[in-house]
Amino acid sequence: MPDAPRDLRVLILGGTAEARRLADALAAAPRVHVTTSLAGRVTDPRTPAGDVRVGGFGGPGALAAWLRGHRVDVLVDATHPFAATISTHAALAAADSGTELFALRRPGWPADPRDRRHSVRSLADAAARLPALGVRRVLLTTGRQGLAAFAGPGLDGLHFVVRTVEPPEPPLPRSTHILLDRGPYTLAGERALLLEHRVDVVVTKDSGGSATAAKLTAARELGLPVVMVERPPAPDGVPAVPDVRGALARLGLSPGACPAAADTCP
Repeated sequence: MPDAPRDLRVLILGGTAEARRLADALAAAPRVHVTTSLAGRVTDPRTPAGDVRVGGFGGPGALAAWLRGHRVDVLVDATHPFAATISTHAALAAADSGTELFALRRPGWPADPRDRRHSVRSLADAAARLPALGVRRVLLTTGRQGLAAFAGPGLDGLHFVVRTVEPPEPPLPRSTHILLDRGPYTLAGERALLLEHRVDVVVTKDSGGSATAAKLTAARELGLPVVMVERPPAPDGVPAVPDVRGALARLGLSPGACPAAADTCP
């Protein structure tokens, strides 16, 4: 008598809305066991369905051992587009353990001809670009890490409105107003924020997605420049899909495998 088919075992490296929606879909699918790994940097994360582990693995070797020990069939890198270190570790661990790997990576924000977009390669480059723009008040939405790039004496004359989910740690720019908030954001709300704080320029990362895109539309409507940090290069040879539907197809599951809610299976 043949052995019964084994459940498909999936590890999602999460932290994004897409990772959470994929986990919710897989947890509802038959014969699928899904675990989401969260870095633990957010105090109150939105917990996905299925099993959840919190904290780092300790490098690519330890991640490879975890994949082997838990008999993972597929590793899905659904981390933030700027989480370059864990993406590199995932590629190394998948190769070491012989685990199938693909990335779930939402597309970046397309440029609009009406945008005043300035593309830069790093936070340091973004900080260096600000004096030449002749601005005084900056909306900074690059996350709570890396703010030291904007704390140099050359930017002491600027005022920064820093919006993050968690309180940032020093060093911070000399003149800083902290806004603790989490998307999704509305166009009306973003427009009001820019006007209330008399923002001259928006500095952000090309994270993509609809939850935080409204600030770009608001900046465009108000004629404000946007300094956009480009994404780091993805590891070579790792296939990628742009959405949950593509991830389900990659796993051999039809979109019908996920719940019918529109926000679960876009």
